[in-house]
Amino acid sequence: MRGFLFFAAFCALIPLSAQGAGREATDEEVERLDSVVVSSSRAGKDTPVTFTMVGKEELRRSSPLNSLPMNLALQPSVISVNEGGTGLGYSKMTVRGSKGSQINVTLNGITLNDAESQEVFWVNIPALSSMISSVQLQRGLGTSANGAGAFGASINMSTASVGADPSASAETSIGSYGTFISTYAVSSGLMKSGFYFNAAYSRGLTDGYIRNAFADVSSAMAVAGWMDEKNSLRLTWLMGNQRTGITWEGISLEQYESDRRYNPAGEYHDQYGNIHYYDNETDNYVQHHLQLNYTRSFTDRIAWSTTFNYTRGDGYYENYKAGKSFSKYLMQSPVIGGVQYDEGDFITKEALANDYFVLNSDLRYKSDRVNLTAGLNLSRYDGDHIGSVLWSNVLGDSFDYDSHHWYLNNGLKSEASAFVRGEMQCFDGLTVYADLQYRGIWLAMSGPEDDGVLLDHKDSWQFFNPRAGLSYRWNPSSRVYASAALGHREPGRSDIKELILDANKSLEAGVTGRGVDIRPEKMLDVEIGYEYITEKLSLSANLYLMEYWDMLIETGKLTDVGYAIKENVPRSWRRGVEMAAAWKALPWLQVGGNMTLSVNKIRNYTAYYEMYDNMNDWNWMGQHKVDFENTDILMSPSLVGMADVTFRPFASSAGSLNSAYLSLTGKYVGKQYYDNTMSDDRSIPSYFVAGLNLGYSVPLCHSDRKVRVEDSPSLTFSFHVNNLFNRMYYADAWLWRAYFQQDDAYISDVGVYPQAPTNIMLKVALRF
Repeated sequence: MRGFLFFAAFCALIPLSAQGAGREATDEEVERLDSVVVSSSRAGKDTPVTFTMVGKEELRRSSPLNSLPMNLALQPSVISVNEGGTGLGYSKMTVRGSKGSQINVTLNGITLNDAESQEVFWVNIPALSSMISSVQLQRGLGTSANGAGAFGASINMSTASVGADPSASAETSIGSYGTFISTYAVSSGLMKSGFYFNAAYSRGLTDGYIRNAFADVSSAMAVAGWMDEKNSLRLTWLMGNQRTGITWEGISLEQYESDRRYNPAGEYHDQYGNIHYYDNETDNYVQHHLQLNYTRSFTDRIAWSTTFNYTRGDGYYENYKAGKSFSKYLMQSPVIGGVQYDEGDFITKEALANDYFVLNSDLRYKSDRVNLTAGLNLSRYDGDHIGSVLWSNVLGDSFDYDSHHWYLNNGLKSEASAFVRGEMQCFDGLTVYADLQYRGIWLAMSGPEDDGVLLDHKDSWQFFNPRAGLSYRWNPSSRVYASAALGHREPGRSDIKELILDANKSLEAGVTGRGVDIRPEKMLDVEIGYEYITEKLSLSANLYLMEYWDMLIETGKLTDVGYAIKENVPRSWRRGVEMAAAWKALPWLQVGGNMTLSVNKIRNYTAYYEMYDNMNDWNWMGQHKVDFENTDILMSPSLVGMADVTFRPFASSAGSLNSAYLSLTGKYVGKQYYDNTMSDDRSIPSYFVAGLNLGYSVPLCHSDRKVRVEDSPSLTFSFHVNNLFNRMYYADAWLWRAYFQQDDAYISDVGVYPQAPTNIMLKVALRF
């Protein structure tokens, strides 16, 4: 309750990072060649879509422990959570309740979403926030984007732009739970010959909050390029490498009450009943992105940009499986010493290897009143999924495990998309916007899944996604906008795979007619907004209506590797209002906050549960269904907000003390349900989490160079306290539920994700 009152005191305010208040100076400057490459997927200052900008300085000031989703946690309608309980390792986010597979993420105009799952696994690109110059977060359908269509939000990132002078930086951070993070960067600046080079490297280590939540993650980026007044050629390499403990299982509510740091991953019992933990219960992945971009400015008004991207990903997770049958891994039951062994303990490895090719080309025309962009995107994804047995306690170390794959299947996904977008100022202050996009997708799956079921399946989809809107600015500070957009999104690989497996299971039980019946989802997004921006005050409010047909909804059940199982629901919606403000009340005081009030509903929802005969025999009987009317969509709270107060006690000082600041933030997330039935016993209680940040920079020299303050040579100290008031809460959950016909009773399996209590980080950064 106290947390809610703290939040309510600032519910009409927003930090300077919010809409409009954090927009970078480059939005008002002449666009440089090195920024044309990302402009096609970004909204401009008068584009009638809802978005916020997060600049380099704000990213630098956030806790070094945070992945990018955690860095965006204070933005309007955003909820971020970390599986390990801190900020390093597996992180995910929702925007207006839309989950990761519905959020399109691009880096320099190239999508980072996995083509099959449509997710971005942020742990695979750790420390990304230290290597990018800005982020634009669009809420709703936004502008046309490459890759899997944005169906709730889009995140458009840009790598660091070319600086005028050489620079370098080194950062070291230490904190709770054995956390140590170091980041190094160097830049040649733009040389007289037009060449430049940037490089950065980061590594993070942590023990994590819950057991087995350790992480060893690293990132590297190198950019080499050349530019003159008309041409730009740039080669970008981005690498992410992670080895983390498996944390996706969560813990039961009973275990949460007794030991909230417990994690069952890797647990097994020996022959005497003693508990042991497999010490390599890990997820491992390395990913390389290579982008070659050429941009040509034909005139002051016409520019063309083309990027070729190649992404290679290799990874696996390793598990200890106790008491499993040999038939599960498609192996004959061995006979040793005259005894047949049908079961044993296994160490398994489930791997994937994928290649992703993209060609993206945009042509742009920009005059005083007209801004036209046309784009073409071609991509092909080729991914292998491989299951292997590494060891069995029955077969021992001498068995030839390398000769046996228990499954091997492949997915091929190709896409061709094109768009034309235009903005025109009909007269002073009025901007008319139109955006037309075509997407064609072709999917082919082949080979057996982990239980031997063939995933042979082909499908294709053709989508037309139009967008239109108006923006009116009657003075430099004020504007209103309205837009309507129609979007479609195809099912992901896991959605199709689980239905194939489910259909096969039904056939084994004598239930026919359970085919792969899954449809693309469709949404109409209407956005109506107002914003007022001055030097000291920023206000914004927008109404959104996100109307869905055949939306793919999570049932609350997870597969054994953490994938959410989804199903189509005929009609659903997300409707809400977002309010935000920022006020520089005094030279030394600024306050802010944002709040989202929403209604997130499914009309006439039918829940399906696994059905068994009784609790003794567990003979599968098909599915049991229960009908509901107008239920809340899972993991979609009706109230989300944040508040921020920043003090600069020496703002009027002429010395370095004017850089000192103290910032107090608070995030409130209302009650959420982790299934779609609105049952109080299957809900996450509301929670409020506060943070404290302190910072101070010492300039290393005085220079007449015209550089931004954040790029000036300096030694910076920052101190971050997360979960300031030591709240004990969990922020995410999943549910599996079964019905027993003869007993007329249910049994549930629940997993929740505890978040860490008060923890700290200290960072020292040297820039010169």
